[in-house]
Formats: sequence, C-alpha cells, structure tokens
Amino acid sequence: MKSRTMWRSCAFLLASGVGGMTCLPAMAGGFSRGEANTDILYSDAQFSAESSVIYVSPDRSYSKLMGQSVDEGAYSDSFVIPNLTLGMRFSDNLSCAVTYTKPYGGSGTYSEAAQNAELLTAAGNGDPLPNPTSRMKVASDEYGATCDVHLNAGPGRIHILGGMFVESFVYQEDTWIGNVRLKDNGELGYRVGLAYDIPDYALRVQLMYRSQIKHKGDGTFTASDLGTSLGIPDTLPAYGSGTLPQSLKLYAQSGVAPGWLVYGSATWTDWSVLPSFNYTVTDLGTAHKVFNYTDSYTVQLGVGHEFNEKLSGTLSITWDQGVGTGADISTDSWSIGLGAQYKTTIGTIGVGAALTYLTAGSQRVTQGATYDADADADWAVAVGASYRLEF
Repeated sequence: MKSRTMWRSCAFLLASGVGGMTCLPAMAGGFSRGEANTDILYSDAQFSAESSVIYVSPDRSYSKLMGQSVDEGAYSDSFVIPNLTLGMRFSDNLSCAVTYTKPYGGSGTYSEAAQNAELLTAAGNGDPLPNPTSRMKVASDEYGATCDVHLNAGPGRIHILGGMFVESFVYQEDTWIGNVRLKDNGELGYRVGLAYDIPDYALRVQLMYRSQIKHKGDGTFTASDLGTSLGIPDTLPAYGSGTLPQSLKLYAQSGVAPGWLVYGSATWTDWSVLPSFNYTVTDLGTAHKVFNYTDSYTVQLGVGHEFNEKLSGTLSITWDQGVGTGADISTDSWSIGLGAQYKTTIGTIGVGAALTYLTAGSQRVTQGATYDADADADWAVAVGASYRLEF
C-alpha cells in the first residue's frame, strides 16, 4: 500500500499546477499564454486554493531588415502570467472551481530601424500616408467556473467536466500618427471535458475542449503631434473585431514505480480563425493587421518524482509548432522545464524555470508582412512560483 501512497503524492505535484507552470512554452503558438487550472478539481480536499505567477522573457530580435543585417535588441516584450484558483468539494461526487488567468496576449516594441523598414515598404507600395507601428499589444483576461461530476467505474472514476468563462480583450497600437485603444469587456465561452482516473495509481486520462470567442472592441484613436499637424482631429471613435481560437487538449499521466510518475499532453489550437485583426478609425480608414496563422500543435512529455514526503520534482520537454506562414515570425519552439514543490505545515510552495529555443524564421511582404525581416534562432526564459493551501 506504501507504493500507492507515493504515487498519489507524486501526482499531487502535477495536480497543483507546478508541472504545467514550469514546462510552459515561453513563446507558445499564436498569442497563447495562460491556462485555467481545472486540475484542482481532482483534489480530495474539501477546500483548495492556489495562486501562481510566471515571468517570461523572450529574446526574439531581427537579424535582417529589408535584406540588410542589423544588430539590435529584442522586439518581443517580457510578460507575466497570473493564475488564481479556488476549489470546493460539495459532495463525494461533485467539485467546482473558480479560476482566473490571462489566456492570450502578445506585445512587441519595434526599433527605429524596423519602423523605417515599414515606412519604406509602404511608400514603395504607393501608400499616400505611411504609418509605421512603434508598439503593439494584445491582452485578455479569463474569469471562469468549472464543475466536475464523477461516478465510480471499475477501479476508478469517470469524470464529466463543464463550465463557463468570460473573456475580455484589449488591443493597443502606437503609430506615428496616433494611438489606438480598443476593448471588449467580455464575451461568454465554455469548456467541456471527459476523464477517467484511478487515484491509487495516479492514473488519469482527460480530454478537454475550450470554445472560440468572437470579440468586438470599441475605443478611441488619439492623434499624435504628427497626426494633428496633418489635420487629424485629436480623438476619433474606433472599433474592431477578431476571433480567438478554440482548442482541444488530451492529457494523460500514470504512476510507473513507487514515487515515479510520467505524463504527457497533446494540444490543438485553431489559430487559422485569425487571418487578420481589422479595426476602423471613423473618418480616417481601416487597418488590417495580417497574421495568416495556421493551426497550432503542442506536445509535452515529462516525468515527476517524489524524493521524500515533503519534496517532489518534475522535468519535461515541450515542442510547440510555429503558426506563422510569413506574415510575421512565429516559429517552432522547444522547451525544457524543471520544477519542484515543498510541502509545509501551512501549504505547498512550488518553484520552477523553463528554457525555450526559438527556431529561426522570416516574414515577407509577399506573404502579408508590412516589411521583410529575418530572425536567427533565439532563446526565451521563464521563471515561476506557486502556493497551494488545502484543508
């Protein structure tokens, strides 16, 4: 019976979110970032609470602009992924959780050389008012509630999972002639899943679907000094729309020896629903931010080990398929993640880190880009911490 207890203890390392935190691809396909921690639903505790934060610093930079070699800093901005979860077991067969995270996001700050490349390309194409972008940011927040109804089946349990979430969306862009700020305060989505687990052996197989969300944002355009000098009003109404994708994730784990557990997942994300994000500034015109993304596939494999009753660790490797087709540089990535958790009398503390290798890529005007650019292989790092309390 001791081996079963050790398997269950090791499985807690993954259920607490440390495994997912430390193995997160630092530059996941498209704008993917955080994932709601619904694994807390498998806890046997009456009440569970967990918070975590991940800091990601990608170092993606251009090696060439318009065919000319450049040596400049990264255009990809660092970012933070928070995750909050509260779980409650209402009966032997019903558990629910409320969650918060930032599921999607992206931010880039572009150098003077990159802005000049966009200016020259637009002018060469006959644009009467070239308007290079100096910074662009996409952000979202997800507030959700998910429940798990489980029934005994053979040596384990069948789980039926389902819930709703509200997802907000923010788009910001700074250009030479002005700044655009758009926001959708929230659209409703859902997730449903099916799982089977045998807790005594830390065995679990889960399939989870998350719906797509169509966003419509309203906001304002604020003219810069250059914009007002060209006769553009100080502020103008603006609006835009775009779709964030649906996804399907298959996850599995199993104890393989006392104190040892292996796990893995495969995720499909429907990034092809975002060929472009379009916004209109009243009396000024419509902008088309072209992405032309393909669907994304992410595969993760890992192992967890319990060193003693208080200390556990995990190691994983993740491959994420780049979604770019030449409109921007979004390439394949490979990540290795390390994590550890320590159980104290007042909760469980987790820490972790991940190193990601970003493969080389390019963007071309002929494929929808605003200027030609190349990037050599780059790196990204992520560090995180979590705290979990159960009773």
